[in-house]
Amino acid sequence: MAEFMTVFLPTVTQPSRACPSPKWRRRLLPGSPGSLVGFQARRCPELGVSADRGEDGGGRPLLEHRGVLRGRGRLPLRLLQERDWQPLPRSGKYVYKPIMNQTCCPQYTIRCQPLHFQPSKSHKKVLKKMLKFLAKGDSSKVAGDEEPMDSHREDAVACSFVLKNESDISQSELKPLSVEETERVETEDNNEEEEMKKEVTVKKVESEPPQTCVDKDSAGSSERSNSAKLVHTTPKPGKGADLSKPPCRKAKDIRKERKLHKLLQNQTHSLEGTPSQVEPQVLLSQNSKSKANQPKSIEDFIFVSLPDDATHQLEVRLVPVSFEDPQFNSSFSQSATLFAKYQMAIHKDTPSECGEYEFTRFLCDSPLEAENPPSGPDCGYGSFHQQYWLDGKIIAVGVIDILPYCVSSVYLYYDPDYTFLSLGVYSALREIAFTRRLHEKASELCYYYMGFYIHSCPKMRYKGQYRPSDLLCPETYVWVPIEQCLPTLEHSKYCRFNQDLKAVDEGCIKELGRVRVLHKRIVMPYSMYKKRRKGPSDEASVQQYASLVGQTCSERMLLFRS
Repeated sequence: MAEFMTVFLPTVTQPSRACPSPKWRRRLLPGSPGSLVGFQARRCPELGVSADRGEDGGGRPLLEHRGVLRGRGRLPLRLLQERDWQPLPRSGKYVYKPIMNQTCCPQYTIRCQPLHFQPSKSHKKVLKKMLKFLAKGDSSKVAGDEEPMDSHREDAVACSFVLKNESDISQSELKPLSVEETERVETEDNNEEEEMKKEVTVKKVESEPPQTCVDKDSAGSSERSNSAKLVHTTPKPGKGADLSKPPCRKAKDIRKERKLHKLLQNQTHSLEGTPSQVEPQVLLSQNSKSKANQPKSIEDFIFVSLPDDATHQLEVRLVPVSFEDPQFNSSFSQSATLFAKYQMAIHKDTPSECGEYEFTRFLCDSPLEAENPPSGPDCGYGSFHQQYWLDGKIIAVGVIDILPYCVSSVYLYYDPDYTFLSLGVYSALREIAFTRRLHEKASELCYYYMGFYIHSCPKMRYKGQYRPSDLLCPETYVWVPIEQCLPTLEHSKYCRFNQDLKAVDEGCIKELGRVRVLHKRIVMPYSMYKKRRKGPSDEASVQQYASLVGQTCSERMLLFRS
């Protein structure tokens, strides 16, 4: 008997057991019940299932309709993702779809185009920082190095003093100064003014160009006066610049000067001889210089060879999520410990909320089944953990799904001790480069899905920095470049990105009677089941189910009816 896949779907817009843990739901959708529905997919050879009832936060019963997916147990994830369903972050084997016009924080499916991706200056800075750390062990922390998703950090205090109102000032503070105190303040002010004048005089003398004098006497007197003026003492701490050191220059000015110097050199070489007179070695060096001036790709930073005496060694391992895999089993304990450390430090979870059971249910149970077709990449398709090993220890794990058309980023957890490396940005760049490599073997695999883009949440806007990227229109389900979406998102949280007002959802349900139903172990269209059904009509709930998954998916999945 062929295997089937059980699919659970809450047909009411209330969060139920199909949703992730309550704490995660609060983080993603604060104060917005009724904004998330979910599938669960699991293997069910016998098909002997019954309706399941649960309760939402208000104590109301929730009926979950169960369906099964026919064939080899493959969830049509691409069709679901193109209708805003995402397997991230998942709990068990659920995939989720936000009810966009009801949630307080609309979440738009976002995908990056890795084949045309060019790293920004901030991306290159992160890659260089990692190379510097691996080569020299430099772990200096720079302001702003925290991860975008680390929302539990304390806000910096903007000001160390407090302004007082007139009513808050006591009478003792308003007492007039005595004569002695007044004289002391005036003498201090006069001394500061004299010191300021001396510093200005010295700076003026240094800035004036030297003058040649014919009269020896005047020259001698001028030398004596100048020498008297030039004599200066080391300034007191906090008062003026240190005149013994050269003045600081901006890095921008230094770069301009170097560029101008190169241009002058090139012009000199071109004037000395024509290209026919230049030796081939010179032409070769010029060609290499022109290639060096081209913008570097992420591969130029990631796959560069480290020196033999490098301080650290970084290894990235792709491990399939399967307890039958020896690599996954051997690293499971260390990976689960790292997950708990990350959740408690970054998301303030308690130890009971991030144990091995929660880790397995959250990031190891997957709705996908592993496949390794001849035309696919060497690693095959399915769910994987991309482990970052630093000197024999796991410091980060990126949970990804490799599908025939994309790499989908599910979750990332890392060692908080290495926050200074910006591992969130670094892992995303590694995954983009990894998608490019997979594309060389599987030409259809050309997208990098980053989950949901939440413009109303500042901590989630970082996903829009990986360009070019597209957002999925929540009404017509077509991809729109993010540059066209951002202006409308600034004015409204929920937006229709498709500017064609006549455009409609091409995948919407057109024939409800063709929805596939499983009733008493018999597969039939809904039109036939409707005639056999006894009792009140369930057309409204079936209509909602079909509108959520679309016409194509409703004909590939089986909706269970008791």
